[in-house]
Amino acid sequence: MASALEAGGAGPGLAAAASGRGTRKSAAAEAISCEQSYPLKLMCIIFFKFDPRPASKNAYRLILAANRDEFYHRPSKLADFWGNDNEILSGELVTNFLTTDMDSLSYLKKVSQEGHLYNGFNLIAADLSTAKGDVICYYGNRGEPEPIVLTPGTYGLSNALLETPWKKLCFGKQLFLKAVKQSEALPKDALVAQLLDVLNNEEAQLPDPAIEDQGQEYIQSILSKYAAVCVRGLDYGTRTNTIILVDANGQVTFTERSMLDKDPSRWETNTHEFMLQS
Repeated sequence: MASALEAGGAGPGLAAAASGRGTRKSAAAEAISCEQSYPLKLMCIIFFKFDPRPASKNAYRLILAANRDEFYHRPSKLADFWGNDNEILSGELVTNFLTTDMDSLSYLKKVSQEGHLYNGFNLIAADLSTAKGDVICYYGNRGEPEPIVLTPGTYGLSNALLETPWKKLCFGKQLFLKAVKQSEALPKDALVAQLLDVLNNEEAQLPDPAIEDQGQEYIQSILSKYAAVCVRGLDYGTRTNTIILVDANGQVTFTERSMLDKDPSRWETNTHEFMLQS
């Protein structure tokens, strides 16, 4: 399976390149992009934990929770399968990695060679292989010149480089970790529900000099909307929640909760499940 999640100015989408609806390719790729440039409204937030070799059969190799924030009126589509053989599951964008045979580190090295040509962005790419082991790599074009291979652990990403300690990111990461610690004991549906609760927390995390500096042109009442994990403004905010679970056996569960008709009170939830090929 190959999957890609983009967040930022263009909004996040997830794509999964695979070899059929029942069984997915073992090479899974996940590309996450977050804008680091102005204006402040280019937000989005992502939390993920990966453990390539979970000690328990009830544990997850990957748990990912992400919010897509953008203008409510911007056209978008729900994640669905497409491609010649319905081998790619996606909502938007970031498909180059999914349609190439390059591994995640090689792809990010290629991207880094042209990183200076673009506004600020982050990319996280992953190869999820039951046979070869899981590898997740990161590159931000406002950080180090070369991509890095991430060690197993828990990470957060928002409108800056990976693990930049914005208060909303640190707060959300603690909520995420609390849910993750219960993941082995919870039924899958209950875990997804808890992660969705994390993504929909609207508690503003102010004062935060970092977010206030990036949003200095906004008045405090507006700024507080962007200082929460879930952004909820009049015409801009969180439009999609995405949850990805990959268990010890390679079973993938992809859940997407999306706003309907530009109305924050109306949502639709869809789930896709498939196996990584051993």
